[in-house]
Amino acid sequence: MITLEKRPQPSRVWTFATPVLAVVLTMICGGLLFAALGQNPFVTIRTIFLDPLFSEFAWFYRPQLLIKGAPLVLIAIGLSFGFRAGIWNIGAEGQYIVGAICGAAVGLAFYPTESFMIFPLMVIAGALGGFIWAMIPGVLRVKFGTNEILVSLMLVYVAEQLLASMALGALRNPEGRGFPGSRNLTQYPSATSWINEGVGMHWGVVFAFIAVIFAYITLSRHIFGFHVRLSGQSPRAAKFAGVNPGLLVLICMGISGALAGLAGLFEVAGPAGQVSIDFNVGYGFTAIIVAFLGRLHPVGILLAGGLMALTYIGGEIAQSNLGLPGAAIQLLQGMLLFFLLAVDVLTNYRVRPKHKVAT
Repeated sequence: MITLEKRPQPSRVWTFATPVLAVVLTMICGGLLFAALGQNPFVTIRTIFLDPLFSEFAWFYRPQLLIKGAPLVLIAIGLSFGFRAGIWNIGAEGQYIVGAICGAAVGLAFYPTESFMIFPLMVIAGALGGFIWAMIPGVLRVKFGTNEILVSLMLVYVAEQLLASMALGALRNPEGRGFPGSRNLTQYPSATSWINEGVGMHWGVVFAFIAVIFAYITLSRHIFGFHVRLSGQSPRAAKFAGVNPGLLVLICMGISGALAGLAGLFEVAGPAGQVSIDFNVGYGFTAIIVAFLGRLHPVGILLAGGLMALTYIGGEIAQSNLGLPGAAIQLLQGMLLFFLLAVDVLTNYRVRPKHKVAT
């Protein structure tokens, strides 16, 4: 018999070891999963985690790490503010979608005008769209005490229906012969987020690095970061320290919504290129894994975003070369979060043998 004994303080060793162990366990169990699907587990794991970096086509895959990783890092940085403060915004996917719609709508409204002011206006619209969508669960929690988890999650489905409506209606390409989807923004120079498509660089990558630096300075050097950490660790102590819990909810929700909206805007104006029915690919949900895998630390999130981008690219290679089903890659990503949460217990608890009491 074993039992869990509460640690006096969270273990610093396990704090850093947990993500590494979670990745190793994911590879082991993922290998067993792939073996059950009739694949060579060693070849499959190598294809997913190593081929994008070291294969003969790595020169082609490496820029994709920036493209896939940028939205994950942007969204996860925003979520980390709320998660640290005990505010659970699970609806970043919806904020990502609405930000993309708002930003694309501004760009398409000016089509075919060429002006250097169009893209900055799109950036503002994208951030504002995500911000407003995040404010709905934020305001409802502050004013009526509703659960932000449920409200933000349900709003994802509303956003998906709004996306379909825009792709089929207001934003549909008038020259698209009735097919759903907007004009291709990458063919409209004033509305594209690409800086250099050949090396995978677009403005989303730049903003992702800026967000990491901003979050690091804010959380470690600013009084607001202290309030965020204190609210997550001890809400009662935060009130005594003068923290306004309602205002903190709105600020954290606003930051996460704005960054998710920016991620959507940069994606629709770059890699995706247009507003379409299937524009969203689950970045908002995957970013939750990235945030926790990075221990809610900006630098950790940057590294975790790169790792998760690796699974996206490696998964696409495995689907193409090995015939692996896409659902298996999603299951692999889900395993990563499961093992991260499971192993994270050891950060706060010790495993002790339970001795039977003699009678």
